[in-house]
Amino acid sequence: MVKLSVLVMFLLALGGCDRARVAPAELISEDQIPVKEYQIGVGDTLAVKVWRNAELSVSVPVRPDGNISVPLVGDIKAEGVSAEDLAAGITSQLESFIRSPQVTVIVTDPSSATFLQRVRLTGAVASPTSVEYQKGMTVMDLVLLVGGVTPFADGNSTRLYRKTAGGSKIYPIYLDDILEKGDLQTNYDLRPSDIITVPERLF
Repeated sequence: MVKLSVLVMFLLALGGCDRARVAPAELISEDQIPVKEYQIGVGDTLAVKVWRNAELSVSVPVRPDGNISVPLVGDIKAEGVSAEDLAAGITSQLESFIRSPQVTVIVTDPSSATFLQRVRLTGAVASPTSVEYQKGMTVMDLVLLVGGVTPFADGNSTRLYRKTAGGSKIYPIYLDDILEKGDLQTNYDLRPSDIITVPERLF
């Protein structure tokens, strides 16, 4: 049975009663942005990894025609599909060449116009969504737009992932304080391609 694995990066903040707040000046640089159910677009860079077949594993950009080229497979459509669906398509074609291929597709550099002009809210919220960026939109605006958080949300461990020239930066968001106390210190103005992730509480 073919096993598909799709890597989606989720970073959870460390909890604690005496947790020290992270100032924006102490941001942590990362190489990847967490993306869930993201539709691949032209200009994105993908890492295609085939387990135990390093010679078939490649890092490729999505070309203007929407395709990528994979060893043995040749050209395959990547634009408009998820990483999971693309991995499934590559796996299906590799079955003619190798036994039980296990394929992972990772969006290592989401740079398509579709990605860059939207903001996303994922995790423990009423309706995870992707919306077109609007100037002046804030963290609270986006959270209220989707109907708020779930009862299991760890609001003060929320993180904002912002794409930069060197990868991404992670900003702490104290969402419970914003919604329940009116503390707007971390109610940041959003920028195109921002991703907000609200984790669930660890019981």
